[in-house]
Amino acid sequence: MDFGSLYHFFFETFAGIGLLIGGGLVISVIACLIMEWKTRRTFKDRGPADDEDDDFTFFDDED
Repeated sequence: MDFGSLYHFFFETFAGIGLLIGGGLVISVIACLIMEWKTRRTFKDRGPADDEDDDFTFFDDED
């Protein structure tokens, strides 16, 4: 297979475009899982959250 036939398959056929999209999705999901795993390992359990500490609300009518 030369470069021309690979280019034609990946960018000019429905199957090739589907493979590119599917491969991009798989790579994105794997990257997200790795980043989430590293984040959870960095920020370990900090205990239960207190309701009084949270001052942020989307629908704040007190202002």
